This record gives sequence, structure tokens and C-alpha cells, in this order.
Amino acid sequence: MNQTTELVRRAASGDAHAFATLYSFIYKDLYRFSLYTLQNPQDAEDAVSEAVLDAFSGIGGLRDPEAFKSWMFAILSAKCKQKIRQYKNADSELSEDLAANDCSLSEQTAVRLAFQSLAPQDRLILSLHLFGGYTSQEIGEQLEMTAGTVRSRQSRALQKLQTLLG
Repeated sequence: MNQTTELVRRAASGDAHAFATLYSFIYKDLYRFSLYTLQNPQDAEDAVSEAVLDAFSGIGGLRDPEAFKSWMFAILSAKCKQKIRQYKNADSELSEDLAANDCSLSEQTAVRLAFQSLAPQDRLILSLHLFGGYTSQEIGEQLEMTAGTVRSRQSRALQKLQTLLG
């Protein structure tokens, strides 16, 4: 039994220290993904925190301990999607850091909405590669697919994004 499997098993039985250790392995990747997606440090931190709370309370339902990392990214992706919907529906003024970006808000929103229109697994593959820096081989191992399948899905997802964004 490898270290991740053992830690997930312990975390599922309520060991908060084991969960904290698992979290420490992937915090930077989660934050990087969230920050890139949301473009706001405070919202990125909030999304990661909410995802971690949900993961801690639901880790008992994780069927494959080896899929912990991809499971965490899936939860975080859902949290980021909620935040993006909140951005879209917000009536309040934008913060100065969002307004100071080179891209207009409409461009940022278009990219986020196009990204969210992808299939969940395609979003996860792109996120792991673009934001997490993982190779096709590493992503394939996490998602239990071949590296070729990962590259193929990644290519199709990027083509779809390009089509959606013109």
C-alpha cells in the first residue's frame, strides 16, 4: 500500500492529520488552478478552502484512494464554477485588481464561460496540464487513461475553446 492510499484510508476514518498531509501535497497546485481560473487571490483562497472542507467531509465516499488528486481538482473546479456564476450575477462594482487586467471583463468572462462549457473531464485534463503543469502521462495515471487519450481529449478541448472564442 503506498503512502497516498494509506493516508486516504486514515483520512476516511476521520484522521484530520492524515487529510492535512494529503492536502499539503497538492495545495500549491489547487491554489494555482483556482487563481488562474478566478483571477482574484481572495476568491481563489476561498474556493480552495471551500473545496477542502467539502473534500474532508466527503472523503469517506472516495472509492479509489489513488484518485485523490483528481477528485480534489474536480471539487475545486465545481467551486470555481460557482464563483464564476456569482461574478456573472453580481450587481456590485468590480475590485480594482480585476479591472486592472489587460483583458476586458467581457473577454475574461467569455474565456471562463467557454472553459466551463467543456465536459468536466476535459476541464480537468486541461487544468491539470495548463495550471498544474502535469504531463499527459501523469494525468493519464491519475485519471486511469492512456497518455494518448489524454492528449487527444486535450487537443479536442483546445479546439473547442478556440471555436467558442473565435
